[in-house]
Amino acid sequence: MRSAGLAGAGRGTTRRRVRSRRDWVTLSDSELLELRFCDLGLRLDEPRLVAAMKALHAELEARQVGFLPHFWLADEWFSPDGVPGIAIPFYLAHPRLAALERRQMHEVEGGNRRWLMRILRHEAGHAIDTAYGLRRRRDWREVFGKASQPYPTRYRPRPASHRFVLHLGLWYAQSHPTEDFAETFAVWLTPRSRWRRDYGGWPALKKLEFVDRTMRELRNRPARNAARSLVEPLEENVCTLREHYRRRLGRYPDSASRVYDRQLHRVFAQGSTEGGEPSAASYLRGARPRLRQALVKHAGIHPYLASHVLRTATERARVLKLKLKPTAMDQERAVLQMLERIILDTLLRDREDFAL
Repeated sequence: MRSAGLAGAGRGTTRRRVRSRRDWVTLSDSELLELRFCDLGLRLDEPRLVAAMKALHAELEARQVGFLPHFWLADEWFSPDGVPGIAIPFYLAHPRLAALERRQMHEVEGGNRRWLMRILRHEAGHAIDTAYGLRRRRDWREVFGKASQPYPTRYRPRPASHRFVLHLGLWYAQSHPTEDFAETFAVWLTPRSRWRRDYGGWPALKKLEFVDRTMRELRNRPARNAARSLVEPLEENVCTLREHYRRRLGRYPDSASRVYDRQLHRVFAQGSTEGGEPSAASYLRGARPRLRQALVKHAGIHPYLASHVLRTATERARVLKLKLKPTAMDQERAVLQMLERIILDTLLRDREDFAL
């Protein structure tokens, strides 16, 4: 669960209150960043979001879960302790804000339907845990550990571990027992999920069986906690977008691992792309579907690991400002070999490090 705070809010700056989307949609990024969240006048009526929220409720009802979480807009994704609901980040409520998010953070978390549904299922796991008080059960603690463990600012997953499901990126289930449960719940909830087959022989299968058994036991039961309050709603947030992004970028100073640098420098060149050569990052983004398919089908790499390495290599190539070598022969083959070496190194090292 990622919780959003209001550090830096309430500073004594006078700003014009914007009362409709039309007032800010045409502003430059610099002007938009000066606005406060409460000035945006956002509503949870973006058609793609509405469809996704309805789809999540339909999935829960199909599984006969007796509680449906509520939603509200906030500055980040989170499901708060004590309130069985889901906060959705502001940038998903309008394309102009999604564009700003991409330019600031270089990605839009939940920016396509598949990714959006994955996150919603994960946050639903937190909400169901809260609604039924699952973490207080002895059998929950025996399977996932103590929810009272301190929530870390960084975590070091073991990429080769089979004790955790693979759902969101960065081996997120390994960050904390509550995240382990939410990720396991999300895999269980996913329609047409073949989790018994996919996790056969993995210790993680016992966690999925626990979720399946527990949710069958709770079928159509009313929640113990059905609070509908809103935590840190956007309309009460007086932080500016600039302050928000400054804080987020400070929390994630460099999300890509530097262990990629040596391999990337072997395949790509350093310097400006003014000579006409495409940037390495744009090349990797364009070739990602082919590269991922080659890694999964021909090299036998797990899809989760292939996606992680491709995403991280692309981000690192962008940070390093790398470009294609003008004389490179068979660029795709060289890139595939590089990615395979990075994957092998990741598995042999079996240790990564990520900020929460």
